[in-house]
Amino acid sequence: MDRNSNAYTFIFAIILVAVVASALAFAATNLQPAQAENVKQEKMQNILATVGIETTRDSAEALFNKYIVEQVALNDQGKERTDVDAFTVDLKKELKKPVEEQAYPLYVADVEGSQYYIVPLRGKGLWDAIWGYVALKDDVNTIKGAVFDHKGETPGLGAEITQGWFKKRFDDEKIMDESGNFIGVSVAKGYQGGDNKDDNAVDAIAGATITGDGVTDMISERLQRYLPYFKEKTNVKVAMQ
Repeated sequence: MDRNSNAYTFIFAIILVAVVASALAFAATNLQPAQAENVKQEKMQNILATVGIETTRDSAEALFNKYIVEQVALNDQGKERTDVDAFTVDLKKELKKPVEEQAYPLYVADVEGSQYYIVPLRGKGLWDAIWGYVALKDDVNTIKGAVFDHKGETPGLGAEITQGWFKKRFDDEKIMDESGNFIGVSVAKGYQGGDNKDDNAVDAIAGATITGDGVTDMISERLQRYLPYFKEKTNVKVAMQ
């Protein structure tokens, strides 16, 4: 066949595309288990970080198994669902379902005799999804710690929700008022509360109001779903609104 002909060029292009596509498919298939393992380890790291356990990916699973003493998936009434594995629940998919059909994963940690309840979060930032975890102390009112991440927030602005100084603002914040009514924690623009941990608010990130509102909304939307469980399983006063 004439190498200068259009037919040769066309056939060569088809063969090249087929070879490259096959190579990419083979690589993707073979890398998938490693990628899944990395996602699993990162998830464990984030859950542990909310209760002050910092770890590498290599040691994440061992520490997760040590400190996470219970994993449950709940329904919207706070009852355990035995048909769902809590760790594998994908909030991206769950949030597309009606509230009464969703599964609500919960992790219970025991760290040096102190018990914590860890709730996964997911919401919407300025450009795309934001997510994270928040740990409550055994009074189910005081935040032990929180971690946040995002898909596409603006560097230097909304993307700062991943920074330690922002996450630390949530430490010891209350999610309820004195009567046990759920309030949540607001990321408040122009916040003047200083170190007040009883006003249900933290200082926002300058120039990232919409992302901050997204953090506020996802904390409120997710945590309120767990109130029936907290009311039934703890001795703490929780007012159901």
